[in-house]
Order: sequence, then structure tokens, then C-alpha cells
Amino acid sequence: MVRPNVVVTAASRRVALVRALQAALGRLSPHGRVIATDIDPFSPAVHVADAAQEVPRSDHPSYVDALLEVCEANDVGLLVPTIDDELETIAAAAHRFAAAGVVVTAPHVETARICRDKRRTAAHLEAHGIRVAATWTPGEVRAGQPLPLFIKPRRGRGSVAAYPVQTPEQLRFFLEYVPDPIVQEYLAGPEFTIDLFCDLQGRPLSAVPRERLVIRSGVTDRGRTVRDQALMDLAVRCADVLAFRGAVNVQCRVVQGTPVIFEINPRFSGGIQLTIAAGADFAEWTIRAARGEVLRPRLGEFTDGLRMSSHETSLFLTDADARVLERPVGLLSPESS
Repeated sequence: MVRPNVVVTAASRRVALVRALQAALGRLSPHGRVIATDIDPFSPAVHVADAAQEVPRSDHPSYVDALLEVCEANDVGLLVPTIDDELETIAAAAHRFAAAGVVVTAPHVETARICRDKRRTAAHLEAHGIRVAATWTPGEVRAGQPLPLFIKPRRGRGSVAAYPVQTPEQLRFFLEYVPDPIVQEYLAGPEFTIDLFCDLQGRPLSAVPRERLVIRSGVTDRGRTVRDQALMDLAVRCADVLAFRGAVNVQCRVVQGTPVIFEINPRFSGGIQLTIAAGADFAEWTIRAARGEVLRPRLGEFTDGLRMSSHETSLFLTDADARVLERPVGLLSPESS
């Protein structure tokens, strides 16, 4: 990476990721800065980042143009997308970013498209012999389908509108209530996120399973790392059949000793700080990969049994702090507001 600065898109609550990238830049490029983009001037990561920039929503036609403008104006060499909604759009524009000297850690566009659609994800993994939760569209759910089941949006994120279904009445209700739903078999067993890191050629270099002991709003509140070979092998197998770049999280439950995937998100996970604290520094490796460094595989190289117990912290802002995102062009530091 020739240009020193990093953009984290849709930064929102990604404070841990912003800080991890800042720490990595402190070791690798002391003058490098992390720039947050967002639509909300009061998002916490906006005020933790070294600088912040307003951009449109990811579904706006000018979103990519706005990101390119931010990168060009601020000497950015690496762009890190963080939400599922934007991955396909950014992946499709990877050649435009590359022409501007910016490396994008988004998957191949077809991989982004598959992983965004939970029905397609299940079909793709099943076609390649990877154990995945049985997944149906509403029209595919049979009358008298054995219960319990699980229902959620086909293209949702963050556990929003995701519900267990215990009765036929609940199934009928949630099929109407949940937007564009899919139905999955209910997986009973401990839940894991496997943080996977691939280089820019798609080679899997690290896989860190984390048991999700307490979950709040789709993010791990308490968890622990687990050096489990079957889980690590499962993540590596996913990299064989999907074209990843950078951080990925594979979500599964272990059912009667067998891990079963229920979704894949080809981006940094919300609990990435535990994986980094365990010695698998995905933030630093992302920067090194963007610089063109050849990274060695580190599968299994992390602290086993490291636990994370998270708690809320708060930033205290005034109405005037909204100005940090009001100007549409230029590098805006929180200190200047």
C-alpha cells in the first residue's frame, strides 16, 4: 500500500475495528490515519477515528463516487467495508478503486452476491458438500413442517427480525411479519463464529473459532476462543468454494458434534477484538496485504480459551458535534468540530 490512510465505511459502532486499525498503523505507518465514513454525525466510531467524512447511504447511486472522492482527497490506500448491504456494490467497483490506487478488502462480486442471499448461500454450500442448515423460501415450506424452525430476512443482518418458531401459528404470523423471509431448520447446539482471514488471492491464512456465550443485538457480548480443528477446517473449506479477500466470519452451531453453517458474512465480525487479542491480528494483516506483502499461513496460531466479557461505554457529545459530517468534501478531524 503506497498511500498511508485507511477508510472504514459505515463505521457506526465499529469502534473496536477502528482502534485495531489505528494501533496497526501506529506500528506500520506512524503517520497513517483511519478515516470513518458514515451518514450519522453521532455514530461513536466517527468520533474515535482520526477523521470522518459524510457519504450517502450505500444504496444511493453516487455512493461509490463519494467513496472514491474521499479516498482521492485524503491519500487513502485501503478501503475496509463493514456492512453486508454495501459489499456487492463495492466489490463490483473494485476495478475503479484499483485504478485510483486503493485496495478494497471486499470479496469477489459473485461471492458477495451469494453471501448476501441466505437462500443462495445454503444452496451453494450444499452443492459443494458443506453441511449447512436446511433453508427454504416461504413457497418451499411444506405443510406440517417439523418444528421448531427459525425465520429471518433473506438478506438481513444483525439478527434484526430473526425469530425462533415454535408453533404453526407463529410460522404463519412471522411469514407475514418478517420482510422477504427465509425459513431454516432450528439448530440446537453451541453457537460459534469462525473468524477467517484470506489474503488478496483468496488463500486462507487464519481461522479462529469463537464460542458465542452471550449475544446481544447480534453481537457477541461474552465469548471465548476455541482451538477446534473441525471448526477451523470448516472455515478453510468455505474459502475453497467462495472467493474471499480479507476478513470473513462463518457462523455455525455444533449439532451432535458436527458444525452446521447457517450464514457467512465476508467482512469483519462485530467481535473481531477477541480474535485480535488472541494473537490473530486481522487488522494488521489487512494493511500488510494491501501493501503487497506476502503473508504466511497462521492456522491454529492463537491463544486458546481466551475469554471476552464486553460492557457498554459512552461518548458524550453536544449538538455542535454534528458539524463533523456536515461538510461534503475534505478531511474533517473530530478535533476541528
